[in-house]
Amino acid sequence: MTLKTTPLNCAHRAAGAKMVDFGGWDMPVNYGSQIEEHHAVRQDAGMFDVSHMCVVDIEGVNARVFLRALLANNVDKLQVAGKALYSCMLDSSGGVIDDLIVYFFSEERFRLVVNAGTAEKDIAWINAQNAALGSGVAVTQRRDGIGAMALIAVQGPNARAKVWQVLPGAQAACEALKPFNAVVVPDTAFGEVMVARTGYTGEDGVELAFPAQQAEALWNALLGAGVKPAGLGARDTLRLEAGMNLYGQDMDDSVNPLDAGLAWTIDLVSERDFIGKAALVATGQRYQFLGLILVDKGGVLRAHQKVIGASGASGEITSGTFSPTMQKAIALARLPMDVAVGDTVTVEIRDKRLAATVVKLPFVRNGQILAA
Repeated sequence: MTLKTTPLNCAHRAAGAKMVDFGGWDMPVNYGSQIEEHHAVRQDAGMFDVSHMCVVDIEGVNARVFLRALLANNVDKLQVAGKALYSCMLDSSGGVIDDLIVYFFSEERFRLVVNAGTAEKDIAWINAQNAALGSGVAVTQRRDGIGAMALIAVQGPNARAKVWQVLPGAQAACEALKPFNAVVVPDTAFGEVMVARTGYTGEDGVELAFPAQQAEALWNALLGAGVKPAGLGARDTLRLEAGMNLYGQDMDDSVNPLDAGLAWTIDLVSERDFIGKAALVATGQRYQFLGLILVDKGGVLRAHQKVIGASGASGEITSGTFSPTMQKAIALARLPMDVAVGDTVTVEIRDKRLAATVVKLPFVRNGQILAA
């Protein structure tokens, strides 16, 4: 099978990146030391090629009405141009088709950024619902072909300052940008750039969306400004420390989002109906989504390990790793409703039963350890 490539594939290989098959994409897992890349983001600034993700523009007079029905979070929260919202897109049974960010630019123009591995499925679903609802909106993917966009995430406490070195004309428009807001800067040395104060690391920073043909030029400019390239390995440890879900690991279309710690992204309060709402109301929440810190020595927390509470009820780890920031084994887990923060639970690791402490997420945010 021929792997798909982003516009930065040659740049990764020139930098000596270790490349892996990531859901059919040829992507860098690291450029040498994954731990150094992780710490660069926590302490300074690192950048990730996320061009395998897919920008999808939704345009038309019924754009808002369509997204009210399509998404579990309420796009009526988006009233100021550039404002962004994190949401799940559900099927009729309440399973998570994808988690995504939606940006509002005008009443007739919204933008979604969806996950790489689900992009084709997402677009097919969006088109099917557009036809079923008779919304008549234009659905345009911006990952391939004419108008393709590259995506670079620059993250860390010094990320924005280093981006302004590369995009000096954008600083005035973006310096006061609040988290989960975006600005489109029309005239930069790299063409039109959408600067969004969003990310997947638990650190400050921005995500840049811009013409794909400018990808290597912007990447190299950021390198020149002292931004360290980081691969999928560091991206995973960073997002896990930040308590952020990974689609296909912590949730998918077989998982109720209420059981995946995503209740805050689901609007069950307003009278607005959306696809999957009736199923969520009928099913309700059956598990809690919490963090674990391994207490006993001699094991590593990994996905699918069984977790047993004091009552004997069991849950499951969905993601696990060794935290470079905390120097401890940590995990995200779906746990029984009778488990509480501060409890000690047992994790089955091969032929051992090891103790772990239940903690509230996130583990780390903005460089600070919040769970111990």
